[in-house]
Amino acid sequence: MATPKLFQPITYKNRTFKNRIVVSPMCMYSVEEKDGKVTPFHITHYESRAIGQAGLVFLESTAVTPEGRISDQDLGIWSDAHIEGLRAVSDRIQAHGSKSGIQLGHAGRKSRAEDPIVAPSNVPWDGESIAPEALTEDKINELVDAYRKAAIRTKEAGFDVIEIHAAHGYLINQFLSPLTNKRIDSYGGARENRYRFLREVLDAVKQVWDGPLFVRISADEYAEGGNGINDFIYFSIEMKRQGVDLIDCSTGGVVPEGPSTVYPGYQVVHAERIRKHALVDTAAVGLITNGQMAEEILQNERADLVFVARAMLRNPYWPLEAAEQLNYTLEAPVMYKRGW
Repeated sequence: MATPKLFQPITYKNRTFKNRIVVSPMCMYSVEEKDGKVTPFHITHYESRAIGQAGLVFLESTAVTPEGRISDQDLGIWSDAHIEGLRAVSDRIQAHGSKSGIQLGHAGRKSRAEDPIVAPSNVPWDGESIAPEALTEDKINELVDAYRKAAIRTKEAGFDVIEIHAAHGYLINQFLSPLTNKRIDSYGGARENRYRFLREVLDAVKQVWDGPLFVRISADEYAEGGNGINDFIYFSIEMKRQGVDLIDCSTGGVVPEGPSTVYPGYQVVHAERIRKHALVDTAAVGLITNGQMAEEILQNERADLVFVARAMLRNPYWPLEAAEQLNYTLEAPVMYKRGW
């Protein structure tokens, strides 16, 4: 019997993932001293998903500046003091044959961590939120450099993959979207200008990083006047030209409005369209709950990787469950063979 595509290896640049299952980046809200440093929980949590045999395990969105944290309980990578703890997590993921990934992010106007709250424009998240400070060009340049320095620290910490978080209404997404970017300079207006900040971030990261580079986008903004699929195809083509290996296709978070209904696989269509029209590898994410569903996505070439989030919180051994559903024998870690 042929190996299910879900369990076939795939290579990006110089890294081969043993299967197509990815633990999606998810905030763990477990930093104890509000300093962005790794705690024992992070090691236990991420290592357990590697023991479960995911091909790639991503850490949560890890902030490139203190004010860029989503909350003050999130991980940070704005200081060399973070490298040791991050290296410990990466090492424990890799010890079980999985690849380690880190998502670099900045929350922009959605930060609840530390002042000042900054964004492309002086537009608050909702009626109860304070208005952010509109970034000056000098501050934008500093943030671009913060991503570059974060990529250097990522390399020093031994990670295999970087994903740039340009989704869910956080800072880069705020630049991309006409709903949140009201600038009248070269960072605002036409979509070419709205893409400029992400372009500069990618260029800065690639100066110091030669490993696989992914970007997460919100491919549906669920609001009139926001970016549409043609905009995201354009952005994806530009990212591919800059050397991005894969577009991770999520949705929402740009404005408080969201989808009217959610259902298993409700976001997969975006990965499929971008893959087809931008000719770039994509990842599907969003209520992917079982092995048959993941296999269908891959076999029908709707995406190249499957990111599993909530199901992986419920069961760190989700890859084993998926293998059983696909009648595939997944090799157990030595210490678990008696019960696998």
